[in-house]
Amino acid sequence: MARYLVHVRTPMPPADAFDYMADLRNFATWDPGVDRVDQVRGDGGGPDAAFDVAVKVVGRSVSLRYDTVTYDAPTTVVAFAESSVLTSRDTITVAPDGSGSIVTYDAVLKLKGPLGVADPLLARTFQRIGDRAVAGLVTALAGERIVG
Repeated sequence: MARYLVHVRTPMPPADAFDYMADLRNFATWDPGVDRVDQVRGDGGGPDAAFDVAVKVVGRSVSLRYDTVTYDAPTTVVAFAESSVLTSRDTITVAPDGSGSIVTYDAVLKLKGPLGVADPLLARTFQRIGDRAVAGLVTALAGERIVG
């Protein structure tokens, strides 16, 4: 299992931060590992939203279908994708913080079957990918990364 967990303090009100994060089309604006995002169901974030997220993998683009499996506005959204080789679960929570909010992004990748032996390598690679993405997320949210 590979996990990337980050907390970002933003001046955005919780409802605005939640709306931005729940609309996975925005991933393409802040995550340099995402080539493009096409919404295939719904319009923006929502309980029935689904997105095809094309990610860069070893010089090529691979598309994963993310379905919204939990949508509890304005606090929690969970998107889940599954391919023949892995599962991906992205949990986004938003908590009030003064006049702004704290966005927590918790992404978990798991390789399936015998590929699971490569999880430690995936974890190291995912950490580097996450570090690049969080810089874009901090900019998009006009915020700062926090520890905790």
